[in-house]
Amino acid sequence: MALLTLVIGFWIIGILNRYIRKAIGKSGVDETLTKFLSSLVSTGMKIMLLLSVAAKFGINTTSFIAIFGALMVGIGMALNGSIGHLASGVMLMIFKPFKVGDLVNIGGDHTGTVEEINAFNTTLRTLDNKLIIIANSNVTGNTITNISGQGTIGVELTFGIGYNDSIDKARKIILEVGESCPYILKDPAQEVVVAELADSSVNLATRPFCDSKDYWDAYFYMQENVKKAFDAQGISIPFPQIDVHQN
Repeated sequence: MALLTLVIGFWIIGILNRYIRKAIGKSGVDETLTKFLSSLVSTGMKIMLLLSVAAKFGINTTSFIAIFGALMVGIGMALNGSIGHLASGVMLMIFKPFKVGDLVNIGGDHTGTVEEINAFNTTLRTLDNKLIIIANSNVTGNTITNISGQGTIGVELTFGIGYNDSIDKARKIILEVGESCPYILKDPAQEVVVAELADSSVNLATRPFCDSKDYWDAYFYMQENVKKAFDAQGISIPFPQIDVHQN
């Protein structure tokens, strides 16, 4: 009966494990988390089955359960940090503040495209092709800014002009460059406003929208071509200067 229980038990566990994996997968949970949860459930059921079979053989399982419990406590204490990373990874996979391919900023220090979300860490690829591997507990414990996850994104730009230059003329130039940019969307329409009357310049701010994947292309296009258009139209871009007088 014990051997029959073992064989049938493993067969039933296999069926239940496949069912649980399908059920979790249909709920939209990340595939990595699906495999992890189904493996965890399968391991737990197999341990209970083995204890049950051992009891049928007449083995006193009370001591085994006590040893197993103490072992789990010891392992939990030794892997305290790793378990925290794992729990944070589960949270990331369930709540999905970002997904693979999103441009994100973590804690204000790390900006990059999400390459991979693992159980213990998250990998970002920066614009200069560096890989940043961040422990998941550090991800969830910091402010997460999902820059591109909404599909479209506003490109924050500020251009300074001299106090003697025409605001209307500069605004027209910036809008024309935006219209010529192949990455800028027509809707919502681009606007240019006076953001600040600074010490040495009048700062004009604009926020054209583009597809998330085109963020850097739009940013660099606007920076370069607005400067060229300002030069061609005689709009100055002031810079701080110091006059030194000698008596």
